[in-house]
Amino acid sequence: MRSADQELIVLAAPRDGDAYYAEVVDDIFDFHIAFARQILAHDDLVLILVDEGSYADYVEALNEDVVLIAPQDDIWMRDFGLVNPQRPLMFRYTAEGQSGGRSGQRDADAVQETLAELLEEAGLAFYSSDVLNDGGNFVDDDVGRAVVSRKFLRDNELNETEARELLFDLAEIEHLAFIESDEQGGLEHADGVAAFIEPGVLLVNAYTDDPDYVAELRTDLLAGLPDVQIHELVAPYDGSRIYDEKFGSACGLYTNMLVTPNRIYLPQFGIPQDGKAIASLRQWTEKEIVPVQSGMICAMGGGVRCMSMQLRGENAARLLSSAQAPGN
Repeated sequence: MRSADQELIVLAAPRDGDAYYAEVVDDIFDFHIAFARQILAHDDLVLILVDEGSYADYVEALNEDVVLIAPQDDIWMRDFGLVNPQRPLMFRYTAEGQSGGRSGQRDADAVQETLAELLEEAGLAFYSSDVLNDGGNFVDDDVGRAVVSRKFLRDNELNETEARELLFDLAEIEHLAFIESDEQGGLEHADGVAAFIEPGVLLVNAYTDDPDYVAELRTDLLAGLPDVQIHELVAPYDGSRIYDEKFGSACGLYTNMLVTPNRIYLPQFGIPQDGKAIASLRQWTEKEIVPVQSGMICAMGGGVRCMSMQLRGENAARLLSSAQAPGN
């Protein structure tokens, strides 16, 4: 029986024959299967969106109840999907997620429209907005606090006061911190820098080689989130492993964790610091820590959070019902 606090984690496979992912399609499949098994073993729910070409492989590895033929045009569900499962919202996906420029924005809109059509056909309730932002650049704690990089200001031609008023109303948040990204240009997602693990408890990467950035980051965070607790988490970033130079690497970034009401799905990279990250988290939260091997996908620029869209309650039930309906 489904419980009210179970999270539905939605993943998307590349389309069969997608040239961009051709060299890593097996790595993505292996990650999806291992991640899905961890989700199911720890009492959350999972659904993987696939096309007809990969359906049989996913069903054989898992089962047909968690695989839906609903092909998407990209795999990074966090960025073009819904944010905040408490009050589901779809920002307008930005061009940088599809390589930038005018054609990039066209492509980004098309990617998002494919998902929006699926969600609408399944009867999900959510808000949508023309405000430009990726889901990876909206890090919140579900109870009114959020962190966003200043790319949001540039994309929407707003100052901080205007942006705060907009997001307070649109996303129903009460406290908001704008930060500078640790790498300027490109995606500039806040979820590569910070993660809420509990209401009011925020983790940031330990930038041991850049004390000036650390000081600036803390100042920005406390200016917007004056009551937040900030902890530094080991961050053995490996920028040598990059699949696409436009998107950098997420290798060694534990902040790209997926946080649910009861547990944290934590990226692991097969390095000595993995254990240190787990031990640190156990000091700061009572949530269950679920290690998820992510070394096979981090070179593509994302991790556990980037791959996942989160749904709860009636929205989760409706999308799962569409997957389990006869003929799907």
